[in-house]
Amino acid sequence: MKNEPVDVLIIGAGASGAAVAWSLADTRMHILCLDQGGWMNPAEYPSTGRDWEAKFYGDWSSSPNIRKRPEDYPVNDDNSPIKVVNFNAVGGSTVMYTAHWPRLHPSDFKVKTLDGVADDWPIDYDALTPFFEENDRIMGTSGLSGDPLSPLSHPPMPPQPLGLSGPLIGKAMNKLGWHWWPSDTTVATMDYEGRARCINLGHCTPACAQGAKSSTDITYWPHAIRAGVEVKTHCRVREIMTNEHGMASGVVYYDKDGVEQFQPAEVVIIACNGVGTPRLLLNSVSGKFPNGLANSSGLVGKNLMFHPYAQIYGYVTEPTDSNRAPPTCLWSKEWYDTDLSRGFVRGYGVQFVRGAGPVFEAVTSEQKGILPWGKDHHRAFRKLNGHRLGFSAICEDLPEEHNRVTLDPVLKDSHGIPAPRIDYTISENSRKMMDHALARGREVLEAAGATDFCINAPISWGGWHLLGTARMGTDPARSVVNEWGRSHDVKNLFIVDGSIFVTSGGVNPTSTIQALALYIADQMKQRLANLFD
Repeated sequence: MKNEPVDVLIIGAGASGAAVAWSLADTRMHILCLDQGGWMNPAEYPSTGRDWEAKFYGDWSSSPNIRKRPEDYPVNDDNSPIKVVNFNAVGGSTVMYTAHWPRLHPSDFKVKTLDGVADDWPIDYDALTPFFEENDRIMGTSGLSGDPLSPLSHPPMPPQPLGLSGPLIGKAMNKLGWHWWPSDTTVATMDYEGRARCINLGHCTPACAQGAKSSTDITYWPHAIRAGVEVKTHCRVREIMTNEHGMASGVVYYDKDGVEQFQPAEVVIIACNGVGTPRLLLNSVSGKFPNGLANSSGLVGKNLMFHPYAQIYGYVTEPTDSNRAPPTCLWSKEWYDTDLSRGFVRGYGVQFVRGAGPVFEAVTSEQKGILPWGKDHHRAFRKLNGHRLGFSAICEDLPEEHNRVTLDPVLKDSHGIPAPRIDYTISENSRKMMDHALARGREVLEAAGATDFCINAPISWGGWHLLGTARMGTDPARSVVNEWGRSHDVKNLFIVDGSIFVTSGGVNPTSTIQALALYIADQMKQRLANLFD
């Protein structure tokens, strides 16, 4: 059966694909989204049962190399201390994320100007402000407006309760004279837009059976589909095709039965994350684009930024929230911007972690050597379980071209498409930042009365943030897309995911990824009016 041409084809139904689909839907064009995963069934989520933690070590792992679901593709990350984690489904990794919801700061867009490193973005924070606000409304954020060290936000719901852990952390930070604030999250604290409030079913990762955590399959997609957008699931795109004019003409994909299909389109939008997007572009070779599509700069796949996480945790005598959701209740921006007296440029955000569930506590504590076997086992476990406090620093990665995504020459997915290979090292600047963060974290935890400290630096399974591999800029020689997401080389090809980040900031990126996607959709509607008539 021949596929009829569509006006706009979106590849990927996650955070950015859903947002751009929703925004473009009001043009009344024929919009189709292809995703290699399927619709999720909340009745099957781990948080519906008592064995949810065990499932996190198997088919609900955040790592595609552990999950190995049919919709996953393998990743060769042997040459990286940080392993890629993602999720393939309608909703993408928003199904799996912890719902922590900071924004990039205004300074993050001017790193070259302020600190003489990396590059400035071709847009500034103010250009994204209305789209941050719109995204907060649709995703449904909870928080407390007015944080003096964060960009001003106006969450439509009140913040998460501080629970048992929050006051312990807040008092310790007050004792040290350091900034803290209730986190913005996308976990509902009240009934909101048809979604029920959080009832503490369990940890927000891997997925929320209550629907209190905002994933795009339950926020953006219902609106977009009602507006006429079509979603096809279990469709894995192999390559983007071009015509004799060098324009994108559509994609070759494998459908749910493994049958190769061609989907023609007038405009192609990629929303496959900072690893999936360069993989797709590098696999889309032709006579006109021998080094991969949209890659005249040679930068596709380069400048990968992960955010090395420096985590320290300890144990207090008071009970903490353990696995109660959401896992992060407070943040600090005390060390966010550059202070050269610290010995490095840029900085890090901090998220304070409530604790861990009993299975996770037992496994990690045995690995760390603080939970012995034998007659003292249960006594030690009672001291640890439900008493953990954590300090996690999200350390800014600077863009470096040797940190990159390429196509693996051997490893392939189930359809024979080359898998991505990751080559990544942590810079000296980031290592100094991590050391600084661990020292500050220890001070905070000691002030809270914690003992038995454990360190993960970097968190090895911490490649949640996949950024920078198809960066935006005004110079085609130094960037892959322009200031509104359009490929310099292929005028009807757009990228809207985290790969277009110029710098990484020191915060979780999903809020900014979606604001960028909404901004790009708005620019498309303004600048390409003749196309959308």
